[in-house]
Amino acid sequence: MVPNAPPTAPIQRPVRLAVLLSGGGTTLQNLLDEIAAERLEAEIVVVVSSRAEVKGLRRASDAGIDSSAVPRKSFSDGTSFNDSLHKALDPYPIDLVILAGFMSLFEPREKYRNRVLNIHPGLIPAFCGPGFYGERVHRAVLESGVKVSGCTVHFADDQYDHGPIVLQEAVPVAEDDTTDSLAARVHEAENRLYPEAIRLWTNGQLTIDGQRVRIRR
Repeated sequence: MVPNAPPTAPIQRPVRLAVLLSGGGTTLQNLLDEIAAERLEAEIVVVVSSRAEVKGLRRASDAGIDSSAVPRKSFSDGTSFNDSLHKALDPYPIDLVILAGFMSLFEPREKYRNRVLNIHPGLIPAFCGPGFYGERVHRAVLESGVKVSGCTVHFADDQYDHGPIVLQEAVPVAEDDTTDSLAARVHEAENRLYPEAIRLWTNGQLTIDGQRVRIRR
């Protein structure tokens, strides 16, 4: 049996989410919009940022969500940083942790093993890992000359952009693309893919088999 495996039957209530972010909170806003439109049966119970004074925290405050900052730069190592992250999450009843543009490594540890989702603006295993985030991904895609890019939702573990893949969506790379135009196209796909992955988890449709995620339709 996989430790802390995804649920095997639908959760009969809104799934309780913790959102970790580091910047503007556009992914957080997308989830809030999906919830408000009743397309996603979820409740965001807490937002934690690895940077202070970012727009994502203001979005959380405006939505009436508990939020706090655990600045990565205040810690000399990843272990103590993650100790504080877990301490910030501990008071809340959390089903699933959502990494939403979180620029630091979150350690799921045993408590959140197989209960952390991440979205990456590329098709893992290409253009991923330490140093590949945001505009850097799109610039590398354009410089490589590949014809497709996209995004990936995966279960996060203790490595960057690693862990079993849940969903991927490809988007074309146009001849005249800039990093901004490609990023906008990928972001549209992210806005579709992340809520769908959360719905699949909540509905008990995901099974982890080694590095593969099997989806029960």
